[in-house]
Amino acid sequence: MLLAVDIGNTDVVFGVFQSERPVSVWRTPTLSRQPAYHYETYLKFQMLESGISASGFDKIVVSSVVPVLTPAILDLLKNLTGVSPILVGADSNTGLSLEIDHPYQLGSDLIANAVAAHARFRQNCIVVDFGTALTFTAVTADGRVLGVAIVPGLKTAVKALFANTAQLPEVPLTFPETAIGKNTTHSIQAGILMGYEGLVRSLLARFREEMGAPCVAIATGGLSSIIGPLQPEFAAIDQGLTLDGLRIIGGYPQP
Repeated sequence: MLLAVDIGNTDVVFGVFQSERPVSVWRTPTLSRQPAYHYETYLKFQMLESGISASGFDKIVVSSVVPVLTPAILDLLKNLTGVSPILVGADSNTGLSLEIDHPYQLGSDLIANAVAAHARFRQNCIVVDFGTALTFTAVTADGRVLGVAIVPGLKTAVKALFANTAQLPEVPLTFPETAIGKNTTHSIQAGILMGYEGLVRSLLARFREEMGAPCVAIATGGLSSIIGPLQPEFAAIDQGLTLDGLRIIGGYPQP
């Protein structure tokens, strides 16, 4: 079995693979101040509930964008399973060329996303990750990562508005029926969600223009299903894209 671990700013996600599709996916909030045994206890409980033995893993692949957590989680994974984890980075053997100014600044989750999208489509791709940050990654048909655009994610934008204004509440991310808000909640939902709809369409159009060729777009991330009107823009919506990329980087299953 392969264990894929995606340590993100919002959640830590564990995916267990016995083939090309995960048999179990577990998600827990990222709490950087929690000791490592917090995640070890969580992982052991999930494995027990699923009837999965720690000794059954022969490969572990990890992506982390939370450096403060990385060493502790790598250690607990090795101690728990006896397998030394592979930490994904710019120097990983991904089969892709990172054609950006500073490759080591590229998030390992975006590398995994690019690997999975390229493996699936084998044509020009734009990966849109609706996470803590909203990211757009350009990948060519011949396996070159051209670059990325980054903006605050949907929840990040709502929280920033709530934190920096005296009278505006934090609201649920529900797409409104009209752009003209009739109350404060409705107004924020219209501004954020419809505004981001326009932002996504605009950046997709600009990416396609700059890439100079037809592109498919694929959406991922925990919030990828929120903006319903955007669904026709995407060839696929897959919240497990990052885990799938980690699986591919780990070479699992063996050809």
